[in-house]
Amino acid sequence: MAITTQETGQAAAEASGMPQLDPAAFGTQIFWLVVTLVVIYFVLTKIALPRIEGVLAERQSTITNDIAAAEELKQKAIEAEDAYNQALADARAEANKIVAEAKAEIQADVDAAAAKADAEIAAKAAESEAAIAEIRAGAVESVKAVAKDATQDIVAALGGSADAKTITAAITARMKG
Repeated sequence: MAITTQETGQAAAEASGMPQLDPAAFGTQIFWLVVTLVVIYFVLTKIALPRIEGVLAERQSTITNDIAAAEELKQKAIEAEDAYNQALADARAEANKIVAEAKAEIQADVDAAAAKADAEIAAKAAESEAAIAEIRAGAVESVKAVAKDATQDIVAALGGSADAKTITAAITARMKG
């Protein structure tokens, strides 16, 4: 049973465990490690990092522009709110002016109606006072006539006689007080 060198190498590799840990392969492994790291370094510095920097710069520019636009919109919103508040105050003032004018017109109408009603009441009161004075005068005359008739009947019932002139004078004197 002859053992060949190839079988011995396999036996040695199998005996040592993992081939990466074989000290005979360390030189080539270190060479390829350095080559791989250099390639990765150049790929990162020449391709990936400039793209990442560009994206970050663009992002920062977009953020700055958005913040500036937001500040501008905020200022416009403040101006719009001030304009709205001024318009609201003007509208309230105009509404108060209209209400005051309407109140003045209504008060003028009420005053005119009250003056007209007072004039009508005064006219009716004057008419009523005239009618009452007329009724009083008529009542005094009626009372005088009734008193004359009653006095003549009483004097006649008592058995006396009196002329109409004497009865009228007595009744007039008595009515004066």
